[in-house]
Amino acid sequence: MTPQEAISYIENYTWSTTRLGLDRTRELLHAIGDPQRKLKFIHVAGSNGKGSTCAMLDAILRHSGYRTGLYTSPYIQDFCERMQVNGRNIPGEDLARITEEVRRNADAMEDHPSQFELVTAIAMQYFLEEHCDIVVLEVGMGGTLDSTNVIDCPEAAVITNIGLEHTEYLGNTLSLIAEAKGGIIKPGCTAVLYESEPETMATLRRICREQDVEYRISRESDIKSLSHNLDGQRFLWKGREYLLSLLGAHQLRNAAVVLETLDALRERGWTIPDEAVVTGLRDVRWPARFEILRRDPLFILDGGHNPQCAEALARNLQDYLPGQKFCFLLGVLADKDYRRILRLITPYAARFVCVTPDSPRALQAESLAEVIREELGIPALACGSIEEGILDALASELPVMAFGSLYLAGHVRTVFPKQLKKFQRASVLQKRDALPPEQREAASRTVCEKLLSMDVYKNARTVFLFRPFRSEPDLSAFAKQAVLDGKTLVYPYCVDRSRMLAVEPGDHWETDRFGIQVPVLSDTTVCNPAEIDLVLCPCAGFDSEGGRLGMGAGYYDRFLPLCGHAFKALIAFEAQRLDQVCTEGFDVPMDAIVTEERIQFL
Repeated sequence: MTPQEAISYIENYTWSTTRLGLDRTRELLHAIGDPQRKLKFIHVAGSNGKGSTCAMLDAILRHSGYRTGLYTSPYIQDFCERMQVNGRNIPGEDLARITEEVRRNADAMEDHPSQFELVTAIAMQYFLEEHCDIVVLEVGMGGTLDSTNVIDCPEAAVITNIGLEHTEYLGNTLSLIAEAKGGIIKPGCTAVLYESEPETMATLRRICREQDVEYRISRESDIKSLSHNLDGQRFLWKGREYLLSLLGAHQLRNAAVVLETLDALRERGWTIPDEAVVTGLRDVRWPARFEILRRDPLFILDGGHNPQCAEALARNLQDYLPGQKFCFLLGVLADKDYRRILRLITPYAARFVCVTPDSPRALQAESLAEVIREELGIPALACGSIEEGILDALASELPVMAFGSLYLAGHVRTVFPKQLKKFQRASVLQKRDALPPEQREAASRTVCEKLLSMDVYKNARTVFLFRPFRSEPDLSAFAKQAVLDGKTLVYPYCVDRSRMLAVEPGDHWETDRFGIQVPVLSDTTVCNPAEIDLVLCPCAGFDSEGGRLGMGAGYYDRFLPLCGHAFKALIAFEAQRLDQVCTEGFDVPMDAIVTEERIQFL
């Protein structure tokens, strides 16, 4: 079984067929040896904030020196996110191996386990094999009948904020939903309760009394916000100061739940140093929760998908970016209260770009755009794909807020770097092409003079350069002098869709399929890239750190690593400078940037 086969097998037993109850999970876990009985847990339930709470607890416990398991749902980009050990996703080969074992037992059961039950069993086995000291376990839905509730008494049963959700399963009042979530509270644990509505608190207190469980209440009055910006927020909790990387007032309340839980764990004998708490809160990451994907242009991603999330988002926009209007990249599920969501975020919207999330429950982009235009009177564009929507939102020249669905959030987070590079490339090429010809000519001469003055040029024997394409810097004056100086000049030749050669030209040139002037291959001598001393690399755009945008084909990315000791200089006009280029793992670092204004060594 491959990792993808494992995921396909699991997802075949979709959540929609789930019948609430613990019998199937217990039977399956018992068949594989009851791994959950050999582990310790912090069990976390709630309507909103439980994922962030789990992430904070996991980060702090790791910094305390414990080997942690983290079980959350749903995933944002990668199925393997759902089960992590010490901050790392389960490797695909381990997922496949354990799924194969679980499948043999699940397929033998008369009542086949659901998707979530299968994943829960796989995670328990994985955490046991990895010798986790403690597992931070997020409830999937509810509590009492959620498959995670097969565990024995946890170290702490944590209940985060409770709101009306999954009413068809959990009940249509706060007290009924609290009853379901309070089902994770078991004799022998310590309960930590987020201070909530009176009827919610009354229900949870009653459950604690009936189970004879000591409980602690995380109160909003224990928190005092000191400052906040897009880098994080400083706050006091019971007189102690912390910096939290997660943004939003609601995250401070979640952090208070975490801190209360840590005190409960300390009372139970767990060693959690203060410095681990400080570091964990400062460094914790939880994707798609008011996440800043980019500062310039500002692009924020939030996986919120219900009115409570929209309320939190509206507060964040007011708190962090007061007075600003946004382009909302919006995609929603048809079974959500999207009209109420729209009413909550409309005061912050200048326009909408609507997309269809990758879900059979999605509301089509055109239907959403029509509602916005007709009922709210705000411009709304429907896009055929999320990739197209990102580019249109970036082109609005407004800060972008992507919101409405975790399905949307996962897709956006996956494709955003590539789409941002496309946007940056198009915008910076437009600036370069807009330079008057006489300005480009003068700037090119200055670039050539700067190159000729560099010691690395004077010491080089073989120089790799390029002929200009469109409005790139013209290095012909440099090339002419280099020949007089006795240098060997070699030029790029793209053999096929992935391979570039360095060739010493003869007398004949031709135009390749990209419209670039290249030597006629039969009239050239191929150069070993390892013999090149100086590489002059063109780009579409660059930043001050040496990050560069190529033209998209990736030839230089594949060729530059072959150039061994060669000094690599980026050649551009100042008009091509960006605040920050979206770099990727295969990008090759430059040694210098040469423009008409400066030589910058990196």
